Amino acid sequence: MASADTGAPYDVAIAGGGFTGRALALALASLAPKGFGIALVDAEKPHAGPPPNGAPPKQDARALALSAATKNLLSVLGVWPALEGGAQPINSIEITDSPLHAELRPHFLGFEDVLNADEPGAYLVEYGPLYRALEDAVAQSGAIDIFAPDTVADYAADAFSVTAKLASGGALTARLLVAADGRNSKLRERAGIKCVSWSYPQVGIVTTVAHTRPHHGRAVQHFLPAGPFAMLPLTGNRSSIVWTEEKERGAEIMALDEAGFIAELARRFGAKLGELKLAGPRQSFPLALQIARAFIADRLALIGDAAHVVHPLAGQGLNIGMRDVAALAEVIVEDTRLGLDVGSPVGLERYQRWRRFDSAFSAAVMDGLNRLFSNDAAPLRVLRDLGLGLVDRAPAVKRFLVREAAGITGSVPRLLMGERL
Repeated sequence: MASADTGAPYDVAIAGGGFTGRALALALASLAPKGFGIALVDAEKPHAGPPPNGAPPKQDARALALSAATKNLLSVLGVWPALEGGAQPINSIEITDSPLHAELRPHFLGFEDVLNADEPGAYLVEYGPLYRALEDAVAQSGAIDIFAPDTVADYAADAFSVTAKLASGGALTARLLVAADGRNSKLRERAGIKCVSWSYPQVGIVTTVAHTRPHHGRAVQHFLPAGPFAMLPLTGNRSSIVWTEEKERGAEIMALDEAGFIAELARRFGAKLGELKLAGPRQSFPLALQIARAFIADRLALIGDAAHVVHPLAGQGLNIGMRDVAALAEVIVEDTRLGLDVGSPVGLERYQRWRRFDSAFSAAVMDGLNRLFSNDAAPLRVLRDLGLGLVDRAPAVKRFLVREAAGITGSVPRLLMGERL
């Protein structure tokens, strides 16, 4: 691990070693000109071999939907080969809308989730393998100085540099500080950036189940009055469950024993894939929407959850964060090649213009869909089901929606197209 106060300023210091922080560090290490200085401040202690006494590693119940664009980014960074064997392509998507106690779940909308070149529009990967793949790639890079376990507690910027004060007592100097420190970002708060935010009267429940019949790569999004219930295919006869429930009912469900939890899950999952059993831990978390009013400040840029948090109903949270990574990396690399200051307002404004509207639009869409479908009003149900049926009969619209979810429409950073900078 590196030590602070080395005296040599970095070009970029990244606060936060989650998915987006590590991906940005790798992108800059791979693509910026030789000699570009990168510091990564990671709150997690680096992984060093197997856990002591043969104990299994801590499990995380989440699985992550990676869009085709995110897969392209990970391929350029050399991370995808480590994930490919355990990545499940999503070949098709089915959307249904009915009350919990309905005997039939009519099909309203379906997609073949493939792009023009028969490339899947998305893949499902489990949290642990993606976390470890990025962690290993960062550890193996000789161009990234890692400060861990540590956090950036405060910072101060002037006309030429920014000083990041570490919780351990040291300090780093850089041209640009990137806040990748999560939804409760201390750096965003320190910069005085306010957020538009609200909490949902819902919780998210995630787990993995095994079933006796194959899913054939089909994802199902079943809209229920309490919120969407998603069944997302994993490798083998397994599916990841992303289950939105009313807060009080969600707490009751999480308190059930395994048999009771499976019974509640089966009521929503249905019988198409046969008998169910838990194949991983179960977790729950509160749901909220949060968009920063600005993505930049003096020599500071926000990425990932520090900039935006969206409802998980479409599984786009990580993909939106990776769009931040690709856009900021492109701006930084191009400015560096031109001999420009990577922390100057000109480059940061370009990044903000590129990402702020897209992030706010995505959050608004997720919020609107959740509000539209998370109720049982009969007239509204008729109208929304009519709309789903019309879309189902419009192949051109469906192709556009697949490309939009794949992250390859609009002004797309080159890394998301699989191109090196």
